[in-house]
Amino acid sequence: MKNRLEELRKQRGVRQEELADALEVSRQTIGSLENGRYNPSILLAFKIARYFGMAIEDIFIYEEEQV
Repeated sequence: MKNRLEELRKQRGVRQEELADALEVSRQTIGSLENGRYNPSILLAFKIARYFGMAIEDIFIYEEEQV
């Protein structure tokens, strides 16, 4: 799953540490999300969407695997 987290964070001038504090996660979690090494829990996805005032699907892009 791809996401626009880094793009949105930078557009708003928010540091990883600030976002992590607001979401009550570690800065490493934010870095892992931005690099695609980690997909958020549904609860964290909702928190991120609420933080940015957007819908989850506008931040996280699900791409079905081609068989």
